[in-house]
Amino acid sequence: MDIDGFIATHRAGWDRLAELVAVAERGRRLSADELDELVRGYEQTSTHLSIARTRYGDRALTADLTRRVGRARALIYGTPTGTWRDAARFVTHEFPGAVWDARRAIAVSFVLFMGPAIIMAVWLAVSPRALDIAAPPELREPYVEQDFEAYYSSQPAAQFASFVTTNNIRVSILAFAGGVLACVPTALVLLSNGANGGAAAGLFAAAGQMPRFWGLILPHGLLELTAVFIAGGAGLRLGWTLIAPGDRLRSAALAAEGRRSVVIVVGLVAAFVVAGLVEGFVTGSPLPTWARVGIGVVVEALFVGYLLLYGPRAAANVSGVTRAVPPRSTTSGTRR
Repeated sequence: MDIDGFIATHRAGWDRLAELVAVAERGRRLSADELDELVRGYEQTSTHLSIARTRYGDRALTADLTRRVGRARALIYGTPTGTWRDAARFVTHEFPGAVWDARRAIAVSFVLFMGPAIIMAVWLAVSPRALDIAAPPELREPYVEQDFEAYYSSQPAAQFASFVTTNNIRVSILAFAGGVLACVPTALVLLSNGANGGAAAGLFAAAGQMPRFWGLILPHGLLELTAVFIAGGAGLRLGWTLIAPGDRLRSAALAAEGRRSVVIVVGLVAAFVVAGLVEGFVTGSPLPTWARVGIGVVVEALFVGYLLLYGPRAAANVSGVTRAVPPRSTTSGTRR
């Protein structure tokens, strides 16, 4: 049985277990029959969780079943739900593994953003006519000399960090969710944001102020843009699944890829929070440029190093377990 058939077969039982747990957590006393049903559902779902971990290696499915089993266990045995253990597994296995699986789509996302950014920056830097069309001279000088830098100190640091974090999360969700429409909205978000960033770089380049530009962009931009590329990659992979679902129904393929992509988007929230804090408290601070850029480089190196350390390992563990455990059924009737 493939993963979609497995989910379709057992989804009703999982949902019933969650329903009984929710009722009990709200304080309503379960009847004797409902208690028996709760225990049976817990035992069955625990078995399904073991199968999901060893046979299918789907991180989102494993996380979902782990939460359901943990909540039910807490009600039945009065033991902790394993929230911290689940969180640790998400951080060390599910999120980096999902990002690693999507690395090719993330590379495409990088090109879609950086391509127009480089083209726009070079065009404005070398073409006076393009520069005049993009921004008249009376606006360019204040923008380069004052406005761009003043933006980062336009609000109190904490308030500004919250604002940019929320905005970045919104952009990442648009980049991810747009993938469901055959990748087109995701590509447009990446292209337009890349062109806007390139236009800013071009204005600074034309004024001979590129060191100042990098000093204001790099502290937060390294981590922020990396997270945007990853979110865009998740959206592109989701859209490509809709275009080329393989031997499965599009709805089944989209649901499976959606579960994996949501893991990425949830994990990126922490990255955007850190980038927002850096932008609010470091980018606009009076620290020297080398210190601000150095902080950005260190934060980026830690994030990329974390993904490179845990991502391949998580993917290898999943593939190794999947090869080691043979399928219990060779029936392919559920595939289309």
